[in-house]
Amino acid sequence: MPENSSSITSSTPRLARRLLTAAAALPLTLAGLAFAPPASAAPAVPSVPAAVPSGPTASVTLGDSYISGEAGRWKGNSADSSGNRTGTDRAWTGSSYDPSLVYGPTAASGCDRSDVAEVLGAQGVAQQQINLACSGAVTGNIFRASNGGQSLKGEAPQADQLATVAARNNVKLITLSIGGNDLGFSGIISNCVQDYLIWNSYCHDSAQSQIDSQLPTAMSGVGKAIDEIRAVMTGAGYAQSDYRLVLQSYPSPIPRSAEMRYPESGWSRSDTGGCPFWDGDADWARDSMVPQISKALAGVAAAKGAQFLDLSNMLQGHEVCSTSAQQPTAGSGPSATTSEWARFLDGGFNTTQGVLQESMHPNYYGQQALGACLSRLWARPTGNYACNNTAGQDASGMYLTAE
Repeated sequence: MPENSSSITSSTPRLARRLLTAAAALPLTLAGLAFAPPASAAPAVPSVPAAVPSGPTASVTLGDSYISGEAGRWKGNSADSSGNRTGTDRAWTGSSYDPSLVYGPTAASGCDRSDVAEVLGAQGVAQQQINLACSGAVTGNIFRASNGGQSLKGEAPQADQLATVAARNNVKLITLSIGGNDLGFSGIISNCVQDYLIWNSYCHDSAQSQIDSQLPTAMSGVGKAIDEIRAVMTGAGYAQSDYRLVLQSYPSPIPRSAEMRYPESGWSRSDTGGCPFWDGDADWARDSMVPQISKALAGVAAAKGAQFLDLSNMLQGHEVCSTSAQQPTAGSGPSATTSEWARFLDGGFNTTQGVLQESMHPNYYGQQALGACLSRLWARPTGNYACNNTAGQDASGMYLTAE
């Protein structure tokens, strides 16, 4: 149990020291919150549209890293930092690493739209799957530029991009994931990791105060983002009955303390598992923070007439360090049924694996599960639902329960 003492020393394991350095950089890098120079705005929305476009049907996703496909590079987690990382690194070419194999051209910008992003895995929704989400986005990156929206990583605000998409396609489904970066997810994770590795103190009291103070403004931003999306669609000739708008919540990437497979003491949680959190902080994140944010998002969806998809328990049993999951070995590679479905906290250096901003996001298997959730919701034209997984099964075992 934490006691306010201790500091990192030369006896601290090397990976733990790297994780600590990475944790200090999390507010700057995990969510990629720095804004790019303004990009050219999309063409103005026509004021007197003729009708819903007759182009191909389309499913569109907007928002942040949890829907852009961040961490889709990874098929589970491995402490092996060489080669293909025990089969988990999809960017391995046989001699080097090429993230563009997974994220395409957005690997360079950091938007990280992966080839297994949620919109691509939702089958039977539309002819076109269009991913406008960008890792690091806040609600202000959704708004139209004409109404205060801001560009991000060289791209116009997402509502302006949606205007172009809506004019060229018959949009049937818009799915939005936003608000987490407005609440400072990256800073919360950073503080919790540092409290585990250095200060031997809990983070959840201060983190709870931060959530409580920032939640009203963040949810107001989410509501405005929905209003902006509605305005774009109206301007493009759509009635609200012509398409569905879904707001989704966030899953917990770490389990409760009782479901952690590494002990609280020692360095295995950081060096091997990549889950450097105290039991008390893990329980708070899993059973307090995530449900609180989900409830707030559900309230916004209800107020704005959007369908709500609750993802709070989507990773249950497949979280980082869960007792129900395991890391692959040389003799037993990654598996959709036994591997972790979220990316562990990685140091973000060339001497370890990948980049820091992938940490704590649904990975390759998690993205497939998200796609399955959206597919199942598409079959339910009304009502709010929570998406869950079936223990011991892959993404095909995802199912919905009414809320």
